Amino acid sequence: MDPHIQRELDKLDDAVPFRASTGHRHHTWARTFHSRPDLYLRPRSAAEIQKIITLARRCRQRLTLVGCGHSPSDLTCTSSWMINLDDYSRLLSVDKQTNVVVMESGIRLHALGEQLKKHGLAMPNLGSIDSQAIAGAIATATHGSSLQHGLLSASVLALKIMLANGRTVLCTADQNPELFRAALVSLGALGIITEITFQAVPSFDIEWTQTLRPLDWVLSSWENDLWTQAEFVRVWWLPYTKRAVVWSADKTTKPLRPPKSSWYGGKFGYHTYHILLYAAQYVPRLLPAIEWFVFGMQYGFSNHIPTSAVEEGRKGLLMNCLYSQFVNEWALPLENGPEAITRLAAWFDGDQEISRIPVSSRGVYVHAPIEVRVTDTSKTSPRPYLDNTNPSGPTLYLNATLYRPYNADPPCHERYYEAFEYLMKELGARPHWAKNFRTVTDDDMASMYKEKLRHWTRVRNESDPEGMFVGDWHRRYLLSEHEKRTPLEEKIVARKRDSGGGWLLEMDRAREVTSRAGSEESFDLMHGAETEASTLLTTGGGGDGGRSETEGSMQRSWAE
Repeated sequence: MDPHIQRELDKLDDAVPFRASTGHRHHTWARTFHSRPDLYLRPRSAAEIQKIITLARRCRQRLTLVGCGHSPSDLTCTSSWMINLDDYSRLLSVDKQTNVVVMESGIRLHALGEQLKKHGLAMPNLGSIDSQAIAGAIATATHGSSLQHGLLSASVLALKIMLANGRTVLCTADQNPELFRAALVSLGALGIITEITFQAVPSFDIEWTQTLRPLDWVLSSWENDLWTQAEFVRVWWLPYTKRAVVWSADKTTKPLRPPKSSWYGGKFGYHTYHILLYAAQYVPRLLPAIEWFVFGMQYGFSNHIPTSAVEEGRKGLLMNCLYSQFVNEWALPLENGPEAITRLAAWFDGDQEISRIPVSSRGVYVHAPIEVRVTDTSKTSPRPYLDNTNPSGPTLYLNATLYRPYNADPPCHERYYEAFEYLMKELGARPHWAKNFRTVTDDDMASMYKEKLRHWTRVRNESDPEGMFVGDWHRRYLLSEHEKRTPLEEKIVARKRDSGGGWLLEMDRAREVTSRAGSEESFDLMHGAETEASTLLTTGGGGDGGRSETEGSMQRSWAE
């Protein structure tokens, strides 16, 4: 460890462990981005998290949290200090009368599901995977596919957040409501969520059915019962065969019945598909034939033949992501779906008149499927400031997935995503925070979110005035490139191709000069007033009257 950091560490309570290692190499699950943090930290208690924050503040370091790294963007990359909360993952309490549970924020969704099952409970909905930590899933607006459910964060009743001054603040819809709305989609930029109070539901099983349908059938059923035929519905669009897999599920009390074996879920199919995708890197025109063969083997070559199973909800709602991939998902009003699909399908066919997308599709061949999912957050209250869904009705998500066979970028991705994002912007869509959007700027985000982004930014700046939790990703998309950078935030200064695929990023930490103080400890004390200012006063009633968990702190309220 750096001797300078060791000296500051020696000034802190040695009874509280500082679990740090060097030499860690971080990469996203898809190996799209890599970075080398100076320190990799695995705290096991709130006291250890507080010690990390205190030391980072004194040593002028940025902090970044990471779970499974499933977001394929560079959001979690850092050259400073990286925190993983896998060892801070206990289920703290279960109220069997109300089904309200309290947990430490590092628990992975699959582990949470297992723990809840022991108490006869479950999460009400899930996205496509359950490998994320719950804090990360909430922070990026993770969702499932159901018009009866909204974002996963809709079930969050309270959060405890440790701010850059090391103090923990409780926030709910009534106490510190602005911080609560900002933290429900925080993108890791406000502080460290340490504890989550969550409304669980009785555990349930689902019976699901999936059927291969012509795309025309999907579009003609769009405004009838396509999305209301069951509690959970999703569609996988196969663009070259002009078909789609329609998957629907309802809760059931029937005996469990496992699904039939999956072709690409088995070793032979999995590796055959992977090799075919790699071959298409060099001969892209193979992709339509690959789509026909692979999805015929997986779902059948004939339309309207259903398959079904009965599974636990916590398992049946998931899907196999298969290989490294780019994912570019946008949320738009559900009623705009038929136009979006029709125009994108015309673009694949080279029909400029119908597509009206000013990007050539000549020579572009894409991967299947394009994922189509829905939510309805129109009744969610309070809404996260950075909720990307339609506030006045149901939301459609279109996800243009591109596989990266053996970690190689597909040749079509730049032009495909340029065209896709042009169409999405024109139809009033907003990108999913955890995905690979390419043509979006901070000005675009300001236009998409307007005063909501201004509210979120103000809360963020008051929570973390020095930018301890701000990285290059936040600056590019949320904080104006034209404004002065905060003292601790990082900026990408170098990127190079990594031997394992993707980009290796190097960050620069613009630390303040601290020579005017005898040490970082005295620097910390000099700036006490500024850090104290981010401790919040609750605006509603409740147990401790809203005091932060560390006594003696100054308190304040955010204006409504």
